[in-house]
Amino acid sequence: MQKKQIAQLTVIFIGVLLLLNTLFLLVVANFNAGIAVLGTLSLALIGYGIFWYRDKVAKWVHGTAIALCSIVVLFCGFLAFYGNTDNVRYDEDAVVVLGAGVHGEQVSSTLAWRLNKAVEYHLLNPQAVLVVSGGQGPQEDISEALAMERYLIEKGVPAEKIIKEDRATSTYENFLFSAALLEEEFPAGYSAAFITNNFHVYRAERTAQHAGLSARHIGAPVTWYNIPADYIREMMAVTKSWISPPKTASA
Repeated sequence: MQKKQIAQLTVIFIGVLLLLNTLFLLVVANFNAGIAVLGTLSLALIGYGIFWYRDKVAKWVHGTAIALCSIVVLFCGFLAFYGNTDNVRYDEDAVVVLGAGVHGEQVSSTLAWRLNKAVEYHLLNPQAVLVVSGGQGPQEDISEALAMERYLIEKGVPAEKIIKEDRATSTYENFLFSAALLEEEFPAGYSAAFITNNFHVYRAERTAQHAGLSARHIGAPVTWYNIPADYIREMMAVTKSWISPPKTASA
């Protein structure tokens, strides 16, 4: 088999894998833009591979595809690297745990990773309060904050160490509303950190600054089958934040 044929079949194989990943996520996860784009990308790769195999794709299309794939790989690599550079000191007064999907009343695997990191932090700094932040979204029977609070209590975190913020519908609101609660809790000032998944750390840190919250960060991993959709969705979100950043809290 020629190298060209191997490359073409590899493209089709990757497209099929991503399509299967998309179908699996449609069953186990709440639908979001990342899943939609992942499905579209998988079909595009399959079609691209089929027509490429028939020598019906112009050279400039190949060049464009290679360039786009390179950008995606570099972008995702940057997000992953940044998200794995934790800078907490474990002496903070408060930790904001950002909400994520809830299935009915159960936390998603993505959110469970964040909460497990919060439990680890609590064991190292039990004096800090944990702010669980997240409102109730589509396909969720309760607020993310309530589901998170229940999870942490089951893991042994005392209820009095948990502050529940259950109105936020975006990362910006997570930080804005959490900061307001912390100002009430610590009128003399406080130090803070936040926990989210590693793919989300870069944008979350920038968003926290816009919301007026200065915080260190901890990045949590994600389950392997969530990686493609999560990183694709985050790439779009980061690009949007560069083009149209949120207004600062004082604006």
